[in-house]
Amino acid sequence: MKKSERQQLIENAKRFFKDDIVVSHINNACKSAAKLSSYNVNPFLFKYLANFLRGNDKARSIAEALIYPRLLGSSINTSFGMRIQKMISTMFEGFGSTTKGIDIEFVDQLDERKKYCQLKSGPNTINHDDVETIIGHFKSVVNLARTNNLDIGLQDLVVGVIYGEKSELSSHYQRIDKQYPVIIGIDFWHRLTGQESFYFELIDAMGTVALEVDGRKELEKAINLLELEIKKKYSL
Repeated sequence: MKKSERQQLIENAKRFFKDDIVVSHINNACKSAAKLSSYNVNPFLFKYLANFLRGNDKARSIAEALIYPRLLGSSINTSFGMRIQKMISTMFEGFGSTTKGIDIEFVDQLDERKKYCQLKSGPNTINHDDVETIIGHFKSVVNLARTNNLDIGLQDLVVGVIYGEKSELSSHYQRIDKQYPVIIGIDFWHRLTGQESFYFELIDAMGTVALEVDGRKELEKAINLLELEIKKKYSL
């Protein structure tokens, strides 16, 4: 892949991150996080967490103890994980698949064989039931290939995990990897682009988008609204 082509992929990824992830985080996640009803509040812990964070159990400290993990952790991770297929389709044209249970199809830049790939976000993002579902989809593709006399081997059915390292894969992924390859992080992006350093280039590119965004006003607004609700409900 030419340098200009890789650069275009980077620009496509930045556009996706800004238009989908950042906009959703600011417009949707912040609004949700500002509502006390969106939390499963443990009344035995929230004052402790506020004291742990700020050294006091005022309503604002409680609000911050609730909102920071949400907006700086779980909400954006969930949002990103739900959109990885769109991320790949935004970056690469023609990678989408019409095969049931397969997210993308691409020619592996290392072995030059066509891969049928299920996309996953990180190394701990599937559960026990997902394993059987994924293996079931792959078996269906193998049966279809036999019926239609297609050259699809077990090594061509892969799970692509877009970030992380092989050593971090959960036991669920390891079960799949015994039958079908699980390619993750550097290896995944290397096979997609033919460039071993692309994974780190992509991470750096996402970081530059973050420098363009200042969400402090929305964060402050959300904290203020949540603080008011906490004061009212708990008479603080």
